Amino acid sequence: MAQVYISATLPKSANNALKRAGVDFEAYRGKSLITEAELQAHLSDAKVLITALSTPVSAATLAKAPHLKLIANYGAGFNNIDITAAKAHGVLVTNTPKVSTTSTAEVTLALMLAVLHRVTEGDRLMRGPGFSGWAPTFFLGHELAGKTVGIIGMGQIGQAVAKRVHAFDANILYTQHHQLPPEKEQSLGATFTDQATLLQQSDLVTLHLPLVPATHHLLDAQALATMKPSAYLINAARGPLIDEAALLEQLTAHRLAGAALDVYEAEPHVSSGLKALDNVVLTPHIGNATVEARDAMAKIVTDNTLAILSGKQPRYIVND
Repeated sequence: MAQVYISATLPKSANNALKRAGVDFEAYRGKSLITEAELQAHLSDAKVLITALSTPVSAATLAKAPHLKLIANYGAGFNNIDITAAKAHGVLVTNTPKVSTTSTAEVTLALMLAVLHRVTEGDRLMRGPGFSGWAPTFFLGHELAGKTVGIIGMGQIGQAVAKRVHAFDANILYTQHHQLPPEKEQSLGATFTDQATLLQQSDLVTLHLPLVPATHHLLDAQALATMKPSAYLINAARGPLIDEAALLEQLTAHRLAGAALDVYEAEPHVSSGLKALDNVVLTPHIGNATVEARDAMAKIVTDNTLAILSGKQPRYIVND
């Protein structure tokens, strides 16, 4: 079997880089997601697994891969991999951070504008019955300018979102473990606060933090209940950060004005309840779905693959 196994279809640039380097590799060709059994069947001799964020890599799978040295995860997140088991087996895990920042920030802003200005709702209207013409009170939405945007998680993506939101003349509150330096806050127009205050005062709340045990259902029923009835919730980070059932309850009871989601708690499943609501924008996890970002991600996973095969240290190790 090959030294390298790729568990999902990646941009052609990834395969081309491996071919140029003379690396022996195999790639999954199926149209649906790879099953655990099929993944395990290809790892008996593999030294490197290049895998997508949508592919779970369990302890059972790692036990079937005795020669594995590296899991190069194609994604900024790595919650699909049993990190503890990988470390126990002596397998390094890397991710692809930073290169998704611009795309994810742009998608977040697009979600904000779409839900505020009812863009997707208007698109559905025009593809159906249409409208009778411009009228002073017809199809009113809201401007982003002058609103308070609460950013939970002010890392690279959160700061990139803040930079763009600031350009729209919105006010910014943020919360995270550590406050940013004063000069950074000033440049972003951002004010540090606690999560409770942020939820109570924000007109839009957007999440930009990883999924770890401590952040699972960070916004549960209790937290969502503290938001303004006129507020909107945006999530282009990780689905399970939000208790989706609790969010649906708030939306159907009109205790939130709307939501715009790019990720879901039981992805790729999306609840029929969310689909039925006009004030909810739904996109299929496209946060970093740009040619630019995906090619940059491909370069990282192939560079790390070539590094480990030549006895060098890969970049962006998450379980060292």
